[in-house]
Amino acid sequence: MKKPSGFLGVISLFVLVTACGPKNESTADIATGAENNAQQVALIDRELLFGNPDRFQGRLSPDGQMMSFLAPLDGVMNVWVAPAGKIEAAEPLTNDTGRGIQQHFWAQDSKHLLYRQDKNGDENWHLYSIDLLSRKIVDLSPYEGVQAQMIAQSETQPGVVVIGMNDRDARWHDLYKVNLKTASRELILENDGFATFYLDNELQLRLATESTPSGGFNVFEWRDEEWLQLFEIPVADTFTTQILGFDAANSGIYLLDSRDRDKAALVYMDLTSGDTDTLAESQQADISKVFFHPRNHEPIAYSVNVHTNQWTALEEEYTDAFSALNSKVMGDFDILASTLDASKWVLYTDSGNASPVYQVFQRENNALEKLFVTNPKLADLALAKTYSHTIRSRDGMDLVSYLTLPRDADENGGVAQPVPMVLLVHGGPWGRDNFGYSGIVQWLANRGYAVLQVNFRSSTGFGKSFLNAGNGEWAGAMHNDLIDAVDWAIKQGVTSTDKVAIMGGSYGGYATLVGLTFTPEKFACGVDIVGPSNLNTLLDSIPPYWESFRNTLHAAVGNPNTEEGKKLLQERSPLNHVDRIVRPLLIGQGANDPRVKQAESDQIVAAMKAKGIPMTYILYPDEGHGFRKPENNLSFFAASEAFLADCIGGRYQPLGDDLADSSIQVVHGAEFVPGLGPALEQAKVIATKMETAE
Repeated sequence: MKKPSGFLGVISLFVLVTACGPKNESTADIATGAENNAQQVALIDRELLFGNPDRFQGRLSPDGQMMSFLAPLDGVMNVWVAPAGKIEAAEPLTNDTGRGIQQHFWAQDSKHLLYRQDKNGDENWHLYSIDLLSRKIVDLSPYEGVQAQMIAQSETQPGVVVIGMNDRDARWHDLYKVNLKTASRELILENDGFATFYLDNELQLRLATESTPSGGFNVFEWRDEEWLQLFEIPVADTFTTQILGFDAANSGIYLLDSRDRDKAALVYMDLTSGDTDTLAESQQADISKVFFHPRNHEPIAYSVNVHTNQWTALEEEYTDAFSALNSKVMGDFDILASTLDASKWVLYTDSGNASPVYQVFQRENNALEKLFVTNPKLADLALAKTYSHTIRSRDGMDLVSYLTLPRDADENGGVAQPVPMVLLVHGGPWGRDNFGYSGIVQWLANRGYAVLQVNFRSSTGFGKSFLNAGNGEWAGAMHNDLIDAVDWAIKQGVTSTDKVAIMGGSYGGYATLVGLTFTPEKFACGVDIVGPSNLNTLLDSIPPYWESFRNTLHAAVGNPNTEEGKKLLQERSPLNHVDRIVRPLLIGQGANDPRVKQAESDQIVAAMKAKGIPMTYILYPDEGHGFRKPENNLSFFAASEAFLADCIGGRYQPLGDDLADSSIQVVHGAEFVPGLGPALEQAKVIATKMETAE
């Protein structure tokens, strides 16, 4: 059975959804801001960093005969397929001309590919099936305004998948068994309150979870024609305990479990006796990933990520395989897929300062075969290195952080003279920054900025004590962690007090607004991408299908149903402190964002305008929680680049025609970003010429 994502895969609610990949290479002119100490390294064209990758998301069919990937077709990401080992023979299976396809995977029969797609970022995902022989595409969830969730599939029933759809009640996903060829569906369960479901290897519904008033979850087992409580996941363990799947006999489950411990361990539970056996654990961090044998469902290996991702084999027969991988792969690697017999694994390998590579590992001879490089045009460019640090917070927390330095300022992880710095804050906040290539980080470093990424409290992967230390601490201790990290960088001589900008998406956008309101003179400027401005309205406007996680959100952020909680949320909302803003602010928002509604940006913009506080507000009518379309991505980061250069003095590539193919709408403040007004006019001229030509 394909393992369900479970609660951990759903609850990173305020993670920025965006795309950064290569498109093509061109020579760029160089403009300078107030200061420029980085003239030696060539400016990398924005389009190369923020356009489509050449290829992405490599996969092998379960029988190992075919390979698939996403790649541009007429500039839009589509699904391609080729015989295994013959990538040059690849052909497109889809012909999307709009937003592009972002996720695809194989059905267990190796005869169908599946992909999901929403409409302009609304996250009402449709699930589609592609028949490889006929090339026919079938919408498995052909209902307007409905979200489909992939729940499970199994080798034992290769022609069907189990999906959840909230077509009856927007709050709850009913379970259906759906035929891949015909889209005919069979109701498994009409759901009136369960959050997640777990099916065994025969696609029998066995377990489900339900929210508790405190924000934890009860796990129920379907036995003797009724739902019986199996165990409870307390609220303190909600983010660090997750069911992974069933064993081969369907008599027990594997789970990541932090109950009665701080760090999530890999645990086996016998469903008859309730006995548990700890299979693996680390004292340093949570077990973050487990690689299972696709056929016998036994765990093969697990990974722990403190500073980098480290894999360990669970069975002796795989020890040599992981020894070979650890010696051959430069940097981090993840195991993305496997053939049913586990003879071939698809790897994503990442050295940090080069374009990631998809490879196939052959267990027979421990050989690595390169599938493709995501962006081969980066190969000869001077990309920056990322260094890992542990920064101590004011109250003794260890903050695993990553510092990337401009290539020509980097002296073995330090700098001779301070350089401007961008504090890049991750979303979630129940996610984390990882070591690895990032188009945004490389863009900033190439423009002459140090980039600091901090795993502040509430970040995942470092145990439940660290994560829960952020409960009720939005704009509190979580923000203090960011300030402590900036102070560390200043003390280390990386940057100076007047040359630090803050930037982030989703929760990172909120952190940006907090930075400019709660510590108004700490940062020279801020870039907020889809960040909430009012925690009360944020929690009041969550999508209906988040209903089962409402209590968890209240426990972690603040409970608007209590006077104490409502007061806390008001105090920690940047909207209520706009009069403190004294530094430049750039805001980016998607009009269709279901998580952080457009109103979150609209209301802080209105409040700032009412007080005569300048800002720039950019809106995309065809985007959601982040910017997926390469043209929109390119236009926003072009504006951000000019904004940052004017603020803290890095290099910038003139906006030119980078706005031309986007849907950018500058709602307010174009005059506060150098070159933005003329670029908008140029984009209008180009659009008019194209319409005339048509």
